[in-house]
Amino acid sequence: MTDTPPAPLDRLRAIMVRLRDPVTGCPWDVEQTFQTIAPYTLEEAYEVADAIERGDFDELKSELGDLLFQVVFHARMAEEAGLFDFDAVAAAIADKLERRHPHVFGDEAAKADAASQKARWEDIKAAERKAKAQHGVLDDVPVGLPALARAAKLTKRAARVGFDWPSTAEVFAKLDEEVAELKVEIATGSSERMKDEVGDLLFVVANLARKLGVEPEDALRGSNAKFVRRFAFIDAELAKDGRTPDQSDLAEMDALWTAAKGAERG
Repeated sequence: MTDTPPAPLDRLRAIMVRLRDPVTGCPWDVEQTFQTIAPYTLEEAYEVADAIERGDFDELKSELGDLLFQVVFHARMAEEAGLFDFDAVAAAIADKLERRHPHVFGDEAAKADAASQKARWEDIKAAERKAKAQHGVLDDVPVGLPALARAAKLTKRAARVGFDWPSTAEVFAKLDEEVAELKVEIATGSSERMKDEVGDLLFVVANLARKLGVEPEDALRGSNAKFVRRFAFIDAELAKDGRTPDQSDLAEMDALWTAAKGAERG
């Protein structure tokens, strides 16, 4: 009779223990810390988003596995330090999900419409922040978020307590103001002040995106993909003549860019 193979998650956790073994494990894995692994965790999350964006679900399965491994890695390091283990992580999120969905797991089924539950969700999160002694409105907006995404989240949180422009008209006015201030600093030639004004300009753009119901990180990711796609068209067209972009000029490449836009529109 053969032994029953371990459940996939148990197998993954056992592999992590082996990798972190100080004697027989992998030297690279053994020397890692929370701080050194954190960038990889962010990278894997972005790769999950990329697979979803491309509609590559075979790749999504792989990337979700990579992201899960990051969770197992952090949990293992925490267990070694006597802080918590993977089961505690799973229990914490299960508790949180039940707590934040009283209309599903509690006695609030009568209030299950989307609007009331959104308000209830925010009340529950506010209570959680208070329990953590996070009394400021912005206290728990993660610093580690991408800057553009964090800007949108900060303005969304502030808007909940009334700190918001009444409409997009005021945001556009602020955008014009920030562009004018940036032009002044460009004229002065102060790189530090220019950086500050560019930051202000991006912050207002993130606020505008929120007002329009657009996720700025998603929007910018889409524009990045569009830029890559259209520049690839320029590459391909020039390659037909045996040339590369550095053997072309701006006028020609701009014309090809316009052609790429036209091709996309059909």
